[in-house]
Formats: sequence, structure tokens, C-alpha cells
Amino acid sequence: MTENSNFSDVIILGSGPAGCSAAIYASRAGLKTTMIAGNQPGGQLTVTTDVENYPGFAHTIQGPWLVEEMRKQCDAVGVESVFDHIASVTKNHNKFSLKSQLEVEYSCSAVIAATGASAKWLGIPDEEKYRGYGVSGCATCDGFFFKGKDVMVIGGGNTAVEEALYLTNHASKVFLVHRRDTLRAEKVLQDRLFSNKKIEIIWDNTLENIIGTEAPKAVEAAVLKSTKDATLKEIAVKGIFIAIGHSPNTGLFKNLVEMDSEGYILTQPGRTFTNVNGLFACGDVQDKIYRQAVTAAGTGCMAALDAANYVKFEIDSINRA
Repeated sequence: MTENSNFSDVIILGSGPAGCSAAIYASRAGLKTTMIAGNQPGGQLTVTTDVENYPGFAHTIQGPWLVEEMRKQCDAVGVESVFDHIASVTKNHNKFSLKSQLEVEYSCSAVIAATGASAKWLGIPDEEKYRGYGVSGCATCDGFFFKGKDVMVIGGGNTAVEEALYLTNHASKVFLVHRRDTLRAEKVLQDRLFSNKKIEIIWDNTLENIIGTEAPKAVEAAVLKSTKDATLKEIAVKGIFIAIGHSPNTGLFKNLVEMDSEGYILTQPGRTFTNVNGLFACGDVQDKIYRQAVTAAGTGCMAALDAANYVKFEIDSINRA
């Protein structure tokens, strides 16, 4: 189709559930498909331990195992997987040009952005150490594991309040810790929070440190620091949920595609089309509400079908003109 050996009908950026699903469907649609893994191959599933809510598995599975099985399926249907990270994306007429950090150049007719989002973390001591062992960035993913236990949520916006409310379905008690004396969450969420007897709000405090065990690795307590007088106090909890928001991995597309005020790629309602012809977006890079592996995989399928129609019909029409 072109003299460039690195040309593909579609290039998928990202290799989590959205990227893998898109790659599988695109390849099965007869497109020459390349999936470029990015800086975190496999996405957020690679830092998720137990997964119990992905359809098709009656038992607990491991996040890294699940995404590895997805990659094997990509290989089986002929997807070319590349372990590299794209540094720039440009469009000229009906073709996209991509350059990687390794100075490799790629080109394609369609791009599917599946670069995901990253949970914001506090960067305090032992936060990373206990991530996946009591420290989490997703209540709907991990809340079930804290059934009947005391947990803590850090944050004061919509995400934090929603996480705290959700956790009351499982935990015996939920502490919500906020650095100020007022919340930033919407009033309707605050009303629900204040009326829930399982939630205790700790105002004017930040999470200073995490106390836990080594064998087995598990969270035992949170150390809080007052923003008023710097006094410290320790609260026994088994789970700590950092809910200070997510950052979509969209820096690569900053000057190319329309985004909202938080940096999420804007797509047409119910579709994966962006304002740039041939550029499609799926998964957490454009979804700031659900942020689940299964919803990411679903929109990956949608993006591949949209891209296949674009390549087979619109590009062919342009070439014939």
C-alpha cells in the first residue's frame, strides 16, 4: 500500500484492555494492525492484583495475568505488537505520521488512542510499597476485598465522595480525610455523604504515612497530620483509597485533538470519533466516569469497528477521487 515498511492501516497506542480489544477487532476486520505498548505495557491492570469483576471468570484472577492473556490473543490474530513509546503524532492529508522515543517512524491511515489514564498519587512514604496490598486508587475495583473492615479515603472532590459512598457497601466504617474544612464535591454528593452513618469525616488533615506488615504485606494503619497544628495521629484501617483524581495520558495529543478542561479526549456521544478524521479514542483516555477494564475493552471494540469503516470506505473514497 506504501513504500514505508512501518505503514499500518491502523496503529493503536496503548496495550491495556482498550488497546488489546481494539487490536483484536481491527485485525479480525482485515486491517494491518500495529499496537504500540507505551511506557506502561498493559496499563493499570499491571498494577492491579486481584480481579473479581471481569466477566468470564468464576474465580479471582490477577490483573497482570489477564492483560497477558489479552496480548496472547492479539498475537494469535496477527496483531503486530511493538514495545516502544510514541513521542509525536502528526497528520498530513489522509495519513498519520508517528515518531517514537527510539527514533522509529511509523505511518498509518487511522490512529486509535488507548493510552489510558493514571491515578494521581500522593508520593508519601510506603504508598507505592503497599499499592495493591491495601493501598488502592479504585474503590469499585478493590472495595470488595475490604468487606467488614475499616477503610480510609483521601480527598475532597467528587471522586473521593463517590468512592467513600461506594465503600459503605462493603466496609464496616469509612473515614474520609480532607486537607480542608469544606469539600469540593457537588452538593448532592455531600448531602449523601453527610447522611451516611458509616462515614466519618476527618477535616483539616493529610495522610502523612502508612503503617503495615511485611509478611504478608498488608496495611495496618494510617498516620494523619493536622494542617492546623501539624500534630500526628494514627488510625487503624485495612485499606487506604487515594481519591485525588486521575490524569488522562493525553499529552501526546495536546495540539492535535479537542479535549475537555481536564485533558480527556472528547468523542461523539456513544461513539469513538474525535474531531480529527481518522483519530479515534477509547478507554480511560476519554472515559472519566466508569474507568473499568470491561468498559475500556468495550469501547476498544467500538473504536476498532469505527476505524475499520473509516479505512475501508472513507480512505478508499479519497484514494479513488
